[in-house]
Amino acid sequence: VQLAESGGGLVQPGGSLRLSCTVSRFPFSSLPMRWYRRAPGKGLELVATIASTGESASYADFVKDRCTISRDNGKNTVFLQMNSLKPEDTAVYYCNTQVWNGREYVPYWGQGTQVTVSS
Repeated sequence: VQLAESGGGLVQPGGSLRLSCTVSRFPFSSLPMRWYRRAPGKGLELVATIASTGESASYADFVKDRCTISRDNGKNTVFLQMNSLKPEDTAVYYCNTQVWNGREYVPYWGQGTQVTVSS
């Protein structure tokens, strides 16, 4: 399984960004997907989760009502639309999934994409 994020960048407070994560080498439509972030000096935080079908999603309280996770199973891509960005949203954002290997769930991560919110 390979994951590749894109879409990060520098944005002013109040702005928007759309992150993308493309998955290869595994049937994407079978995978629940997650977005995490790691801010400077902080631990990894779960931002949002979406079911394999896209029918359900959940969000961390700190992004609820500002972010939307979605997926296009035809393009093997999961998205994170982030609006009303705040300086505290500055972090490296990672997409993640887990695959059952018959004995355990194995996590897979992308390389991350930097989001910087600053004026």
